[in-house]
Parts: sequence; structure tokens; C-alpha cells
Amino acid sequence: MSDEENTEKSAAGSLMSHLVELRDRVVRMVVAILVLFLGMFYWANDIYVYLAEPLTRHMPEGSNMIAIDVASPFLTPFKLVLMLSVFLAMPVILHQCWSFVAPGLYANEKRIAGPLLVSSILLFYAGVSFAYYIVFPLVFAFFTSVGPEMVAVSTDIGRYLDFVLALFFGFGLAFEIPIATIILIAIGFTTPKKLGEKRPFVIVGAFITGMLLTPPDIISQVLLALPMWILFEAGLVASKIIFRDRNFDEDEEDDEDLESDSESTPTNDSLSDDEMDAKLDQAEADEAGLDKP
Repeated sequence: MSDEENTEKSAAGSLMSHLVELRDRVVRMVVAILVLFLGMFYWANDIYVYLAEPLTRHMPEGSNMIAIDVASPFLTPFKLVLMLSVFLAMPVILHQCWSFVAPGLYANEKRIAGPLLVSSILLFYAGVSFAYYIVFPLVFAFFTSVGPEMVAVSTDIGRYLDFVLALFFGFGLAFEIPIATIILIAIGFTTPKKLGEKRPFVIVGAFITGMLLTPPDIISQVLLALPMWILFEAGLVASKIIFRDRNFDEDEEDDEDLESDSESTPTNDSLSDDEMDAKLDQAEADEAGLDKP
């Protein structure tokens, strides 16, 4: 058997082992979600009542939420418990992902990846908690107070769930900004100083992101954009502390020196025809002088 055939068999075996490991880890994720789902499904209606409390607290007396679709009283709590199971199983899911990719990382990458993984989980939970305990009361208090008096507030349970899940996702994702900032600096894509100079663009981008990730109301957009800006500043401070051993000023000066040298160095493209002819004549004269005994 040739070396090439041995190499191909070794590569095929390695690929198969990785696929088997990936399958096992996906199965563990699914099992974790399923266990949580079965454990909470009995209290699905109670969980929905707790989720709807920020809205029902501000609804007029005597009004209730409604179910437009026939299957909504069953499917909506079912969907809520399923999403909550995924949400609570996120540490297990991320741990399985981390365990799968960790063997291929270098030691310095493992050193920073572990804390970032834990921080990303905590920040996502913090974003969801911020949306539920701070944003929801303000948003629903405003919505239920500005409508005409003859309009009865009776929100559909399915649409309410879609609304709050969109906010949960938007705020959970927005609270990952410090992690994204640290990763960009860790891989050398940018520096804290350069990111700080882009602050006006970051602020505008935060409000645009708030417009895209939240429902079309100004309150939730502003309440998402402002924490994104604050978290961006926190990411800059954290990156300066984490990478304090790096001398970002010297790196930036080196880059500026290279740019200035490249701009000041003349190239053949910038020479005129007369200058090119003069250089060729000089080269021929030097070569002829070297050929003389």
C-alpha cells in the first residue's frame, strides 16, 4: 500500500471521527433541551402568565388577552416553553460547541476563549433580563396609555409572544458588543484607539441596529441603542485592561511610518519619459565602463 493511500485513509478516518464526535455533541444538546422542556411543560400556562405580567399589569381593568387562532391556547405556551428550554440550555450548548473546537486552538487562544464564552452567556442573560424588567414595563405602560378611550386593549397571546421574543433576541444580541469588541482587538483587526475614533459611527450604527432588531416603536429602539453605546465603551475599557501588555501606540506608529514611506518612495510609474530615458542611458554607460579593461 502506497503512502498516498495511507494518507487518504488517515484523512478519511479523521473526518469520520470528527463527524461522529459532532453527532454525539449535537445529541447531548438536544437531550438537554428535551429534559428541560419536559420538566417545564406542565407549568407552561403559569410561565406564560408570568411572561405576560408586564403587559397585563398595565391593561385596563376588566380586559384580558385573547387567542385569535383556534390552536393558540395550546401552541403558544408550547412554543414559549420550547424557546425557554433552548434559552436555559444555552450553557450546555455553548459548552458542547467549545469542547468540539477547543482541541484545535492554541494555548493563548484557549486562555482568552474560556472567559469570553462564560461572559457571553452572562451578557446574553443580562440583556434578556434588562428587556423584561426595565424595557417591558416602560413600553407597555406607554402603549396602553396612548390609545383612544373607545379602544379596548386585548392583545393576542401569539402576537405578544412573538413581540417579546424579538425584544429578547435583540437585547441579548446587543449585550454581546463587549465580547465582539474584545475579539476584534484580540485578533489584531483594530486597536482601542482606532475604535474610539469611530465612536460617532458606532452611535449611529447602534440606533440603526435598534431600529432593525426591535419592533417599530421609538421607546424600545432608544432603550436598545443607549445600552449598545454604553457596552461599546465598556468593551473598549475592558480591552485596554486585558491587553495592557500590548503597546498599541507603537503598532500604530509603525503602521503610519510604513504608510508614509510608501507614499514618499518614488516608483517607476511616477517618472516621466525623459527621466526614464536618462536612467537607461546612465545604466548603459555604467555597464560599458565596467566592460572596459
